[in-house]
Amino acid sequence: MSEAIAKPRSKSLQRRDAKLALKASKRYKRMQQRESAPKLTGRQRVFNWLLHIIMALMVIYCLVPLLWVIFSSTKTSEGIFSSFGLWLDDKNVFWQNVQDTFAYQHGVYTRWLFNTIMYAVVAGVGATIIATFAGYAIAAMRFPGRNALLAVTLAFMSIPSTVITVPLFLMYSKIGLVGTPWAVIVPQLATPFGLYLMIIYAQTSIPVSLIEAAKLDGASTWTIFWKVGFPLLSPGFVTVLLFTLVGVWNNYFLPLIMLTNTKDYPLTVGLNMWLKMGAYGTADGQVPNNLIITGSLIAVVPLIIAFMFLQKYWQSGLAAGSVKQ
Repeated sequence: MSEAIAKPRSKSLQRRDAKLALKASKRYKRMQQRESAPKLTGRQRVFNWLLHIIMALMVIYCLVPLLWVIFSSTKTSEGIFSSFGLWLDDKNVFWQNVQDTFAYQHGVYTRWLFNTIMYAVVAGVGATIIATFAGYAIAAMRFPGRNALLAVTLAFMSIPSTVITVPLFLMYSKIGLVGTPWAVIVPQLATPFGLYLMIIYAQTSIPVSLIEAAKLDGASTWTIFWKVGFPLLSPGFVTVLLFTLVGVWNNYFLPLIMLTNTKDYPLTVGLNMWLKMGAYGTADGQVPNNLIITGSLIAVVPLIIAFMFLQKYWQSGLAAGSVKQ
């Protein structure tokens, strides 16, 4: 009994079958998307569009000033007022503006930048370490007064830092800290928000059974923290570090009250002094507007770099601390 041998299909039929299969696949994916996507009512669609419009306006509101600073930093002081703010001028003098900014008043901007980095690193890292130690202790240990500490932390979170600045000035003036960098660093070592965030993160990321197992193995409290607790807390540590760095970097009122020597100023206070000198002029002269704008742009760059490098740890830290397991 002879077996029938199937003849190979022609290339045109093969191409037709491939096109039909591709169309069927796309049709199936569209059907799945329609089935998975919930159907919105008319009111819900209007509300959805309204939310998108509000978010777009918020993005524009945040980006327009930054774009204006970027474009204005490429112009001369006269070109800032004679050209459109959101576009380049005929003459690009960005690098000249950068050089003049760092050289103006015998390079005082370099000193302000160094002061800001020093304040941010010392106060930011110190506050993060303290918040990590305290947050782990409150979350993982049981001791008298633990609930009171939680209540005090929540209470201090609701108090603006500017409210206690004047009392701190009066207190530090009695012990001789006013006019020194320590008057700016020491108050910022305490961060109630960072402490509360570390408490919540430690409660959700460190299993109690893991700590008990380490204790049964004979590990000390210090060993448990560094070998078990801190590796699990590292995303939260980076998250708090990012918040504290930004807070110290942008702090204006505290160094304005505490510092008396202009060489100890951070960028926030120094640039504000330049702004007043540019508007009204002083005995030292009138600061060109292009230098003030270029200095403001340079002051933003380190924060952008910090966000770019710490973003993934920041997002994972917030996500892990938002769900209790």
